[in-house]
Amino acid sequence: MTEITDTTAGPLDGVRVIDLSTVVMGPYAAQILGDLGADVIKIESPADTVRVGHYRTTPGMTPLNLNVNRNKRSVALNLKEETDRERALALVDTADVLITNMRPGALHRLGLSYDDIAARNPRLVYAHAQGFRGDSDRAGNAAYDETVQAASGLVDIADRALGEPVYLPTIIGDKVSSLTIAYSVLAALLHRDRTGRGQQVEIPMTDTLIAFNLVEHLAGHTHVPESSPTGFPLSMLKGHKAVRTKDGLACVIPYNPRNYRDFFSAAGRPDLAEDPRVGGEAIDSADHEDLAELIGVCAPALTTEEWAEVCAKHSIPMAPVLELENAHEDPYVRDGHLLDTVEHPTEGTVRTIGIPVRFSATPGSIRRLAPVAGQDTADVLAELDAAR
Repeated sequence: MTEITDTTAGPLDGVRVIDLSTVVMGPYAAQILGDLGADVIKIESPADTVRVGHYRTTPGMTPLNLNVNRNKRSVALNLKEETDRERALALVDTADVLITNMRPGALHRLGLSYDDIAARNPRLVYAHAQGFRGDSDRAGNAAYDETVQAASGLVDIADRALGEPVYLPTIIGDKVSSLTIAYSVLAALLHRDRTGRGQQVEIPMTDTLIAFNLVEHLAGHTHVPESSPTGFPLSMLKGHKAVRTKDGLACVIPYNPRNYRDFFSAAGRPDLAEDPRVGGEAIDSADHEDLAELIGVCAPALTTEEWAEVCAKHSIPMAPVLELENAHEDPYVRDGHLLDTVEHPTEGTVRTIGIPVRFSATPGSIRRLAPVAGQDTADVLAELDAAR
């Protein structure tokens, strides 16, 4: 059982963040900043969809809420009411960072646009995340992870590689954008500390995922005129997938001829180890697909553990497939404190996702578990009144 402490000062100790966002993209980014020591105050709308769904004990305390709203204090305010809106603005006046994913029209109507806020707090870093660029004809459109996967080309990549226009089974657009918000805020804070001036930072989900996808998939279209099609060849291979071993699933990725020869020998296939396709200094791209199929054919010769030993001995890239149902029992996960149990004040014993980044001098910490909606309203407003 991990102990929750309120004493560890992370690298962002002393930074105040107002989280005026909903669902995952903004809240996850704010949680990361909170993990690194920032004082995060979440202004809760009357109904955040992250609080809708299955819960064990307390309404609103869904697994997703528990996973993206830790290290925050929750203040319940209805921004459509003048008194609550003025309280929200007063909180923003005390902040270093504001993160919001409200649509531009709503922000303007509420007097919460960047121009409105900058006039009150010119040192503020104002991070506005939305589906599309604010100066585009899609600026006001609703955006969900699936629409962003489509608009970013990710569905096209899946269709070409898998033969089906499927969505990646994770909210990758939201989470990649969350990471982008976090590093963008840190850069803007550095600029603010050097110049004394805040700024607006816009993080459009679609643009972020287009850039993310094109790192490798722009491929031959990097050149003008194009030298080859888009799509990273290895990722687009038919049969580029985890394989079934004698007792489970594993990723086994021989990357060079020696890797293949050692793999085939361990599988009891000396004939394939002597195949001319793996006899040279490099693998011909024309042979990648056939060789990928042979990996799947040979993998059942050994158990996953046996393959782990073989691959470690011969420096063949390999990893067992982590089964999420049993992730908390996996030695790597357990030893890295990536799914420790904690005692939540209202939800009892829960698993909390660990902080993956390690700082030698200023480690992050889990100081507060996700609050019930509005749990800290009285305390935060009392602090605000006392500071006036």
